[in-house]
Amino acid sequence: MSPPSLDRLIHEPARLVLVATLYVLDGADFLFLRRRTGMTAGNLSSHMSKLEDGGLVRSTRTFVGKRPNTSFELTEEGRTAFEQYRATMTALLEATLLPAI
Repeated sequence: MSPPSLDRLIHEPARLVLVATLYVLDGADFLFLRRRTGMTAGNLSSHMSKLEDGGLVRSTRTFVGKRPNTSFELTEEGRTAFEQYRATMTALLEATLLPAI
């Protein structure tokens, strides 16, 4: 039996935190995600671009007053991908547990 295939786009630790955070929220802006994760602006921007290019995240750019504001939300594809990732990880972890003796 071969091991289950993990979504490499989500599996990277920083992106996993971002996707998991967006999964439980309706959306979040750049500043919230930066504060929540402790990532630098450049690192966060790079990871969000990869998730957006992969179709998992959608960004919306607006202005709050005169300041630009970028917010993010998971797409339906992103929600489904995260749910599949969770199911795969759960199955993988359960398969590695030894039965109690």
